[in-house]
Amino acid sequence: MSRLIFLFAIAALVYLLFKAYRKKAPPNKQAIAEDMVRCAHCGVHLPAGESIQAEGQQFCCDEHRDAHLK
Repeated sequence: MSRLIFLFAIAALVYLLFKAYRKKAPPNKQAIAEDMVRCAHCGVHLPAGESIQAEGQQFCCDEHRDAHLK
């Protein structure tokens, strides 16, 4: 009988520790969505922060900017 109570106490302790650990874990932060733009030369879509802007248009790389503006 004492072994059963001991096993129940251990199981309850493990459950409480697991529950406390889950509360302290930081919530998953979702990434902030960024606007997507289209390269004026090749048409590939990329985040606006990674694009290269020239003459009011967005490009995916320097080569495409130079080729499109010539």
